[in-house]
Amino acid sequence: MAASGVVRAAERRSRRFFDIFVAEIPWTVSSKELKEYFSQFGSVQRCQLPFDRDTGFHRRYCWIKFSAPEDVQNVLQKDSHILEGSKV
Repeated sequence: MAASGVVRAAERRSRRFFDIFVAEIPWTVSSKELKEYFSQFGSVQRCQLPFDRDTGFHRRYCWIKFSAPEDVQNVLQKDSHILEGSKV
């Protein structure tokens, strides 16, 4: 019984995601483009780009979920990130 609990705990740890918050995203950048850009730093599991119901535009920020903490470190090692001419 104890061994199965250890296995379940290990499975939960393996499903953890490591998030970064990205702000000042240009209006013209899509979640697909964000995912493509950040995939150069590691395995992007998800890009969550919230939209405003009233305007239909995204809110110019998102969360990028990586599968490993090393991926996040790779992103943070770069001084600046430029998308469509704007620093994010």
